[in-house]
Amino acid sequence: MNEEIVEVLIIGAGPSGCVAASFLHNQGVRIKVVEKKAFPRFVIGESLLPRCMHHFEEVGLLESLKECGFEIKAGARFLKEGKICNFDFSKKHTKGWDWTWQVPRADFDKVLTDTLVSRGVDIAFEQEVIEVNFKNSQSTTIIKDNEGTFTAIRARYIIDSSGYGRVLPRLLNLDKPSLLPKHSSIFTHIKDIKRPKGKEGTLISFDIVSQETWLWVIPFSNGYTSIGFVGPTEYIESFKGSNTQKLNDMLPLSKYYYHRFNELEYAFEPKTIKNFSKSVKQIYGEGYVLTGNSAEFLDPIFSSGVTFATESALLAAKLVSRELRNEDVDWEKEYSDYINEGVAVFTTYVKEWYAGNLQKIFFHKPENPEIKKQICAVLAGYVWDKTNPFVKNHHRLVKTVARFTDLEKQMSE
Repeated sequence: MNEEIVEVLIIGAGPSGCVAASFLHNQGVRIKVVEKKAFPRFVIGESLLPRCMHHFEEVGLLESLKECGFEIKAGARFLKEGKICNFDFSKKHTKGWDWTWQVPRADFDKVLTDTLVSRGVDIAFEQEVIEVNFKNSQSTTIIKDNEGTFTAIRARYIIDSSGYGRVLPRLLNLDKPSLLPKHSSIFTHIKDIKRPKGKEGTLISFDIVSQETWLWVIPFSNGYTSIGFVGPTEYIESFKGSNTQKLNDMLPLSKYYYHRFNELEYAFEPKTIKNFSKSVKQIYGEGYVLTGNSAEFLDPIFSSGVTFATESALLAAKLVSRELRNEDVDWEKEYSDYINEGVAVFTTYVKEWYAGNLQKIFFHKPENPEIKKQICAVLAGYVWDKTNPFVKNHHRLVKTVARFTDLEKQMSE
């Protein structure tokens, strides 16, 4: 069996893995990245949040991404029963980036890995992690390539950025049930030949067809658009036939988008993800740390996946770097508590969305400009800014404001 020795092994070459790898490489740390798939490869999670732009900028990946001409995302639009709620990221409570991108992840991730490889980062594709063992402050990871050759990689630290693959949660029995409702999705890309000209054709939109079911529409700069329905698992599974037939039957649910997408050919057979919300017992341990979706995956309604991935990956890389320099690191306080604070905020917003309270606030007229700025900052990914009442008091404030909107509605009637 071949053997390699590094300081840090990173599992997964998606955005979180690339952010962690770029930071550690810049610090002179000996790293290796292993990725199960060959790139480019399809993966969902195509809508970013402004918060993650800070991460790409800090680790030196932003300029390579800017050169690609991805579709600019300057906000988000929510539609429901003829009502429209627009959020403009330039009008938010928290200072920071006020735009980001809508990206075909196959292209986006390939740019990241190509950039790192050009800088000398060791990324090994089509390498599957088979086994991990920890002993005497060192890990031994067994990987297998597509020709069946095994390699043992010894490392002082493992950063798991494997996303939906959830490598360490599976191998170390860290998974636990999510407290969020069981929702599933069905999605594809479509050649958007009836796309309207101008701003309308570029907007990321969420068409709410019932309190718990919605359609995402994410236009890309290459002429394709990502579309997908999310809803209770039982409801999604009530549609029969092939995935193409299911999505065809669901399209009429969207009165706003049905005529734009009806009878257009799908770029690939629609894919499904069942019960996508995930959780873990712990997000770090002796010699390892979990980042992004390999730790927690909430719900795609607020596009938080990539931002949590890059936020956690950059923080994990910084803490690992300190530990390699023999500095004291309080992983519970500096990592677990911090990441879980952000997860808790977005979890509240996901729960209150499906409970209907957040939808009441979004579509209430007249709008309250200050409340909208504060919520907009959350939707932009700034969920650690405790100067924002809708972050600091997230557990109760959404419910409280929703009750006031109900009272105002009753009084106006």
